[in-house]
Amino acid sequence: MGSRYLIDSNVVIDFLAGKLPKQGHAFICRIIDEGPNISVITKMEILGFAVTPDVQDILQKLITASLVYSLTESVVKNTIELRKQLRIKIPDAIIAATALTENMVLVTHNTADFVNISGLSLVDPWGK
Repeated sequence: MGSRYLIDSNVVIDFLAGKLPKQGHAFICRIIDEGPNISVITKMEILGFAVTPDVQDILQKLITASLVYSLTESVVKNTIELRKQLRIKIPDAIIAATALTENMVLVTHNTADFVNISGLSLVDPWGK
């Protein structure tokens, strides 16, 4: 695929719920096959839902298969700068800062939350 991708929580949830369009689903399957990347925020968000044990097991397997990016000092510094520059929620700022710090494309359906962040590349799987 070439680029490295950081998958946002909304994409994980809709992918597992079968809500992505055909091309978007295929795109996410390719990312997952290559080894998914997520922020620790995405891990907390998707594991924080009250779901059935079967769904919890699926979510845990996806987390286990993923490279989970933690809050490094660089991510924290970039998060602080994003918060100073823009009115952005802390979880979104951390996810964006992770993508920027690790030079990844952010895969999200909530592009409006991230569109004003300079240098951040976005892909919306609903537009694939």
